[in-house]
Amino acid sequence: MLIPYALARPILFSLDAERAHNVTLAALRAGLGGGGGPAAAPVDVAGVRFANPVGLAAGFDKDGEAIDGLLRLGFGFVEIGGVTPKPQPGNPRPRVFRLTEDRAVINRYGLNSKGAAHVARNLERRRASGTVGVNLGANKDSEDRIGDYAECLKVLGHAVDFATVNVSSPNTPGLRALQGRAALTDIFDRLHAVQSGGPTVPLFLKVAPDLDDADIEDIAAVAPDIGVAALVISNTTIARPDSLRSRNAREAGGLSGAPLMRASTDLLRRFHERLEGRVPLIGVGGILSGDDARAKIDAGATAVQIYSGLVYRGPGLVRECVDALRTR
Repeated sequence: MLIPYALARPILFSLDAERAHNVTLAALRAGLGGGGGPAAAPVDVAGVRFANPVGLAAGFDKDGEAIDGLLRLGFGFVEIGGVTPKPQPGNPRPRVFRLTEDRAVINRYGLNSKGAAHVARNLERRRASGTVGVNLGANKDSEDRIGDYAECLKVLGHAVDFATVNVSSPNTPGLRALQGRAALTDIFDRLHAVQSGGPTVPLFLKVAPDLDDADIEDIAAVAPDIGVAALVISNTTIARPDSLRSRNAREAGGLSGAPLMRASTDLLRRFHERLEGRVPLIGVGGILSGDDARAKIDAGATAVQIYSGLVYRGPGLVRECVDALRTR
């Protein structure tokens, strides 16, 4: 049974943001998320069939605990994670903050994960049909972060439809340094080597919104050659726009939600112009309405993902976005 979000939101907002998130996941695991999501023409991204172009971004269900409930909300695809090879607790609490006046969220979770083996068991238990991907992460204390991505793919690759390389989280020190041309080449060479002896799934790459012109040029130049099947644009931002009004605006971490919409969409458009269709794009960041989703498609995306918008709009946002894209 679907609980009207107008009733649930005041209860959730009376809790701190992380506890509200955990309550939501528990409700989805218990089957309280409803069913019979919106229908739409499917889309293909890098040979992966999405039931519709609206997906769930990584970070909402880090450990793959509520996959069935999330698919029943009507998402065309669900991305779980980020997942690290070994369990790690992430950063100390509090580590996630609502910026209600700005319809935004700041998080500094720090890739808290129960580890790849735990997530693999959850993937094997899922029952609902639908497309599921995993966001690959690296342990904070790892001496071989590229090896961490490879290890996650070894453990999880057989159980998912795509895997996304996360080199853009702002909450793991040094991780964004892996967005350079040489580091990306090393990462994808290692991942392709893993797949040469086992199941092969398309490998996506998620980038930060805080890239400069040289970064964009490097990534766009190397992505088609190293086997990036799709670019996910973008992760959270370390920037703090002057327009922010919330008292939580100066908290450390990655900013998501409405203030990210313009920057992430501009970055999406620039990659679209630079790549000229050689790598499909998935638009993420700041989607709080069907019009926002459509703007991502107009900027060059084939599909979109939402997360923070669910905090402010609830599950009805999924249907609104699917309806907006059905008429594109």
